[in-house]
Amino acid sequence: MNHQIIFSADVTEDTAAVEALLAKVIPAALDAEGVDVPCEIDVLLTDDEGIRAVNKEMREVDAHTDVLSFPMFELSPGDKPSADDADPATGLVPLGDMCISLERARAQAEEFGHSVERETAYLAVHSVLHLLGYDHLDEGPMKAQMRAREEAVMESLGLSREK
Repeated sequence: MNHQIIFSADVTEDTAAVEALLAKVIPAALDAEGVDVPCEIDVLLTDDEGIRAVNKEMREVDAHTDVLSFPMFELSPGDKPSADDADPATGLVPLGDMCISLERARAQAEEFGHSVERETAYLAVHSVLHLLGYDHLDEGPMKAQMRAREEAVMESLGLSREK
C-alpha cells in the first residue's frame, strides 16, 4: 500500500534516521490493522516544549507528553477507513496527525531500558492505533485491547519488549 507520511520537524537535530524508521513503522502498523486504502498521515517531530505548545493549543492541556494523535475520523477499534473517505485530489485518506516528542522518547527509552528506536517506534504505533479509533481512557478492556494490538504490531516489526 502506498501510504504517504509527511514529516515536519521543529527541532534543530537531524531527524533523517527517525523519519526513515517511522516511514517503515507507520505503514507496517496500518497493514497490521488491515488498512487496505492508501492513507496520508502528517507527523511532527518536536521536543518537550513543542509538544507542550501543541497540547495547550489543541487540547487546552498545559503539559508536555510523549505523543499526541489527532484523528480525522471517528473510528471504532477494528474499523478501517474506506476509499469513500479519500481526498479526490490525491486519492489518499487523510487519516490524521501525530506529534512525537523526541526528547521524551529519549528519556522514556532510558527509563524503560530499551533503545530510542524502539521507544520512538512504539510511540508511532500507539499514535496510529489512536488514529484508527483505539483508546485507553479506561483502565479496563479498552486499554487492554489497545496494549495487545501495540504489542502485536511491535512484535511483527521485530521490536517486542526485551524481557
